Amino acid sequence: MSLNVDRAESAFTFKGGMLPMTVMELTSADPERIREQLAGKMSQAPAFFQHTPVVLSVERLDEPHLSLERICAVCRTHKLLPVAVRGGSDPVRQSAWALGLGWFPPLETSRPRPLESVAVEAELSQVDEEDVTEMLPGGIGRIYRGTVRSGQQVSAPEGDLVVVGAVNAGAEVLAGGSVHVYGPLRGRALAGIHGNPLASIFCRELRAELLSVAGNYKRLDDIDPRLLNTAVQVRLADDQLSISPLD
Repeated sequence: MSLNVDRAESAFTFKGGMLPMTVMELTSADPERIREQLAGKMSQAPAFFQHTPVVLSVERLDEPHLSLERICAVCRTHKLLPVAVRGGSDPVRQSAWALGLGWFPPLETSRPRPLESVAVEAELSQVDEEDVTEMLPGGIGRIYRGTVRSGQQVSAPEGDLVVVGAVNAGAEVLAGGSVHVYGPLRGRALAGIHGNPLASIFCRELRAELLSVAGNYKRLDDIDPRLLNTAVQVRLADDQLSISPLD
């Protein structure tokens, strides 16, 4: 949903989108140790340290009073631009906001799990680990069998994504083409992430936190309550998201 009320007078438009972002996973809270390692990295790959935005992941640290301001200063000295923090205690979250940074909740584990290791919910048919994900014919697109859990992202950048299972709240699925969810969709679904206006989203049970097709989006509060918990298709019509029952 483009949030410009009057196109002639609008100063901006909100659009959903996926941007590449480097995660800097901290294993030490000591700013001096971080400074030393960054100096070494900079000498090896100076081109990387050219105003690169980074998310500081503090999930592996047990530091309720992290010196976040000093760590950010070290990063900026080496031309890295902290834009957000992931994980940490409430004081860390408050510090991030005070510094003008965003904050993301931690993943379910300290490190992202490979898709092959994701457990399948009991109600789904059991599959071998190596069969949890597979490519669609022709190598374009992807099938994911199992639950996409909170904090997890599953993507098919160059084609359709088929999820045979649920997408939990806090999870994200995205595709260059269409997204098909054969189960409850409670998280975020983004189709046509490269701007394909013909992409669509299909799901068997709609309860999505966010729906986006080619950058146009709706949040849960924007969805007709009569469509919630039903099978729907989501597509673009006249540059607006259209959600209709899936017959």
